[in-house]
Amino acid sequence: MSTVARPAPPQSPAAPHILDNAAWAALTGPHAHLAERVGRAARYPLDVSPFTALADPADPRAWDDLAALVGPGTVTPVTGAKSVPEGWETVQHGRGVQLVDTALRAEPAPDAVRLGPDDVPEILDLIALTEPGPFLPRTVELGTYLGIRHRGRLIALAGERSEMGVPPAGGWGRLRPPGWTEISAVCTAPDHRGKGLATRLVRAVAAGIRERGDTPFLHASATNTGAIRLYESIGFTLRRRSEFLLVRTPGAEQEQTA
Repeated sequence: MSTVARPAPPQSPAAPHILDNAAWAALTGPHAHLAERVGRAARYPLDVSPFTALADPADPRAWDDLAALVGPGTVTPVTGAKSVPEGWETVQHGRGVQLVDTALRAEPAPDAVRLGPDDVPEILDLIALTEPGPFLPRTVELGTYLGIRHRGRLIALAGERSEMGVPPAGGWGRLRPPGWTEISAVCTAPDHRGKGLATRLVRAVAAGIRERGDTPFLHASATNTGAIRLYESIGFTLRRRSEFLLVRTPGAEQEQTA
């Protein structure tokens, strides 16, 4: 069991923090073997994760590469960008928060079970019911996912993105930039909330992350104030506010008339 507060890994004051562009850091680092990439743009396979990343959202060349990667008239999520170049359409604009572990009590959860590919239908049902963020048929391959069952039914879930991409037994996000691992898909069935299940699972997932020497972090919607308060109460600290865009690449009209 790990109970000490963990300071964030040191960063050069002059350099951008690696978590400022976590998706790019993951897709060009520990998850490079999964990445589909064109120049300054990268994404996960579509059945693994919806996320794309730009080396520099302020660089028009990165947007050109993203358009080449995903194709014309395609809707795709982009993190870290506040606006889009001419010819692109913003379909949705969201805001989130990024929190890092500074004083979390990480410990195993004896009643938690590892979840794997055979559990995906139940996981997808719980995700659809609680909407903690995107979860796709192969997302479970990205890390260790733990669940709690009641009378055989999956009632709570939390997971991470692991270093190797394929777990040993098997939010915004599930990212793993070097030195960090994101906790994600934290959810509890509505009829079992208020029992501390999510907290137990977050602490258990964090225990595994710390054993590798990584620091846990997570994302939440800026409007989800209840979740943010919970995370802060158990030892996470707000690091930054973030932007989220759902965009459409140029060429939709041409694609429709082709």
